[in-house]
Amino acid sequence: MKSSEKLILCSEEGEFIYATDLEKHIKTIIMTNKSTVLFLLLGAGILSSCGAGKKLDNANAQIADLQSQNSQLTTTNNDLKKQVSDLTSQNSTLTTQFDSYKKDCQAKEQELKEVSDAMNELHGDVQQLLEKIEAAAADFESKGFEVYSKDGIVHVNMKDDLLYKKRSSKLSEDGKNALGRLAGVLTGYPKLKVIVVGNTDSVQVKGAVDNWSLSTERANGVVRTLIKDYKIDPERLTSAGKGKFDPVADNSTEEGRAKNRRTEIVLNPDWDRLWESVKKDNK
Repeated sequence: MKSSEKLILCSEEGEFIYATDLEKHIKTIIMTNKSTVLFLLLGAGILSSCGAGKKLDNANAQIADLQSQNSQLTTTNNDLKKQVSDLTSQNSTLTTQFDSYKKDCQAKEQELKEVSDAMNELHGDVQQLLEKIEAAAADFESKGFEVYSKDGIVHVNMKDDLLYKKRSSKLSEDGKNALGRLAGVLTGYPKLKVIVVGNTDSVQVKGAVDNWSLSTERANGVVRTLIKDYKIDPERLTSAGKGKFDPVADNSTEEGRAKNRRTEIVLNPDWDRLWESVKKDNK
């Protein structure tokens, strides 16, 4: 044994070792432990690094997913904005069209009102005319004087027994007087057009070329009397004859033939006023 070495007892093993050997042993143990600790730290670092990597991958995946969803939402939002813009444009166009349609409707409504007012006024005039003729010719009603309104037109029917001498185109005194009553009313309606139409039955009248000629001459006689005796403007008057071709009853009976022998005086209202209203509305 070297003089510098010391002997030390290891109680656990019951062995004696030198101090220098002990120091070596301790160093070996320390070095071994350092390696173990280093290995453990390295392993822990590797494990920690693996866990962090998975979390990073998951986070990146979530970010990518959210970015995809955001892209889809952006696209959807842009589509909706375009739809809103298109609908706004369509709504503006429809609003403009509706305003134009509304304006036209209001104009047409006003035009219709004006025409309706003119027709109502015309109807009132016709009714007034009818009542005045009825009152003026009341004395002749039982003698074959009839007045009525049809389709806005006043009709006056006068039987030949009232107007004319028997089987003649010459007017009787009662006929002239009845025409005078009618002319008195017509004077108050200077724009009223007067159409006189003669009618006969189917029996041929002696002395006449035919019943058509007789009906025409009777109508002409009425027009001449209205012009000459009662100063009715001839431009208002029209005469015509229909002979036997416009019967209102059966010519096979005496009663029917009596009804067919008549003179119709048709009083057309002032259609010019209504027509002027319509033309004005169509300008």
